[in-house]
Amino acid sequence: MSDENSTSYDYSGYYDDPSDYSPSNFSDVKNFSQVFLPTLYSLVFILGFIGNALVVYVVLKHRNQSNLTDICLFNLALSDLLFVFTLPFYTHYASAGQWTFGGFMCRLISGSHQTGFFSSIFFMIVMTLDRYMIIVHAHRVARYRTMGAAITLTVFIWMLSLFVSLPDFIFTEETKESQRLGCDYPQENKVWERYDLFTTNVLGLVIPLLVMVGCYSRIIPTLVTMRTTKKHRIVKLIICIVVAFFLLWAPYNIYRFLKFLQEKTIIQQDLTLDKNLRLSVAVTEAIAYTHCCLNPIIYAFVGQKFMRRALQLLKRLVPGYIRNLYNSSFRRSSVISKSSEVTSTYVM
Repeated sequence: MSDENSTSYDYSGYYDDPSDYSPSNFSDVKNFSQVFLPTLYSLVFILGFIGNALVVYVVLKHRNQSNLTDICLFNLALSDLLFVFTLPFYTHYASAGQWTFGGFMCRLISGSHQTGFFSSIFFMIVMTLDRYMIIVHAHRVARYRTMGAAITLTVFIWMLSLFVSLPDFIFTEETKESQRLGCDYPQENKVWERYDLFTTNVLGLVIPLLVMVGCYSRIIPTLVTMRTTKKHRIVKLIICIVVAFFLLWAPYNIYRFLKFLQEKTIIQQDLTLDKNLRLSVAVTEAIAYTHCCLNPIIYAFVGQKFMRRALQLLKRLVPGYIRNLYNSSFRRSSVISKSSEVTSTYVM
C-alpha cells in the first residue's frame, strides 16, 4: 500500500536505495515491512474475523428481538468484516513487495477496504449519537427508534460509505514502478490522493472524535445522576472508547499529513525524514487497523444483553467452563435494576 494512500502501499519505492543497512534506509523499511506488516495483518485478520463473525451470528440468531442498537452492532461488525477480508491481499502485497492480483482486484480490494473503513466509522458515529439521544433526550426520541428508521439509516450509511470510496473503485489500478507492480493511483490521477488524505483525516478522525467528545461529555453527567451501581464502570468504558479511538487512529493520520507536507515541500525535503516518515506511516497504519478487533469488545461483549446471548451460544459449543461462566453471568444479570439495564443496553 502507498504511503500516501490508506488503501495500498507502493512498496516499489522501498527498493530504490540499496545502500548500507541503517534505521533510516529504504532497504531497512522494506525489510521491516516484509516482516512486521504481514505478521500484524494476519493477527488482525484472525482476531477481527472471529470477534465480528460472532457478533453477526448472535444478532442474526436473535433478529426477531433486534432494536436500533442491535442493527448498528450488526452493521458495524459487517463493516469490520469487509475491512478485514481485504487484509490477506495486503499481507501478500507486503510480503512479496509487489501487487500480483491484477488490475480488477486492485480496484475491488482498494474500494472494499475504504468502504469497510468508512462504514465502520459512520456506524460508530451513529451509535454514539443514538446513545446521546436515548440517555439525554430519552422521552423525545423513543417513538422514532423504529425498525423502519433503522433500516433507512443503515441503507443511507452504506450508500454514503460507497460514495466516499468511489475514487478507489474507479481510479486505482495496477502500476509499474522500478520493475515492480503496485496498486495505487496512476500519475495522471494523483490528485485523488489529496481527496483520500482529506476524507481519511476529516471523516475518519476529526468528525468522529468531535462527535464522541461532544456526546459523551453530555452523557457522563447524566449517567452520574442515575441510581445505578454500574455507572462508574460505564463512565470508565466511555473514556476507554474515546481514548482507544484517538490513540489508534491519530498517529497514523498525523504522520500521513506530515508526509503530505513533506512531499509538497511545505516542510523541508530531507532524505532521512522521508524514510522515517515512510516507516512511521506503515507502522501506525497497521496499528490503527487493530481497532476493528476492539470494536466487538467495546461495542458488543461488554453489553449485558449481548453478553448473555454470546455465552448461551458458547455454552453449546464449549461445555463445562463456559457453563459455569454463563451461570455466574446469569446470576449477576438477574439483579440488575431497570435503570441499569437501560444504561447497559444503550451505552454499551
